[in-house]
Amino acid sequence: MDPILKSLTLVNEVSLASILERITNTDKAISIGFLNQYAYNLISSSDAIKANFFDLDYLFRDGKGVELACLYNNIDPQSNLNGTDFIPRLISQLYLSNKEMTLFAYGTQQPWLDIGATSLFNTSQYYSLNGFKDVDCYLEHNLQYQTESLNVVVLAMGMPKQELIATQLKLQSKNKMIIICGGAILDFQAGRVKRAPTIFRKLGFEWLYRFALEPKRLFSRYVVGIPLFFLNVYRSSTKRVL
Repeated sequence: MDPILKSLTLVNEVSLASILERITNTDKAISIGFLNQYAYNLISSSDAIKANFFDLDYLFRDGKGVELACLYNNIDPQSNLNGTDFIPRLISQLYLSNKEMTLFAYGTQQPWLDIGATSLFNTSQYYSLNGFKDVDCYLEHNLQYQTESLNVVVLAMGMPKQELIATQLKLQSKNKMIIICGGAILDFQAGRVKRAPTIFRKLGFEWLYRFALEPKRLFSRYVVGIPLFFLNVYRSSTKRVL
């Protein structure tokens, strides 16, 4: 089996409920991330990046590309699970559990950081840093403010930086912690980035809508990245045959 796809936590709506409960009731530091075609390309390009993604306790399938890669490898792709939908659902589940929490939001920039974090957490009581600091800044900040309650950390500075920080946070944590690699989640929550219409999301083409809005920024990720992704998937399959 493709080692990258093997690392996925594949879920359907039934199993997702039990996974949410397991995450909510963690008694240690755990990390959560998402695998899309861009992440697959990053993993294929670097052993260090691969190690950080493989260190995630939950790596969910995100997007049409990875669905097709699963089918190519005779794997049931099950449900699509992107961070923009999953993370608010997880935060809601945590609130329903009535757990005492210490909240952290690391990523993006002001004013979107505070707008997005306040929207996501439904409170202004959280610790935050923008997404452009050195890795050590986040580690030191988190170590200073984490508590013996459940610590919830949303990393929203993009791949592969957030996965590196997730690995390091988990290593240094002295308490229960849920570390979530959220990409643009704070920008989405702040309204800085628009969600695709429902039909695009249902068909798995939210990426196409985003590319239409930001063609220059996303040219490399999609126009170059999508053919490279399928090449990487093919190479992985031929390596296993050889």
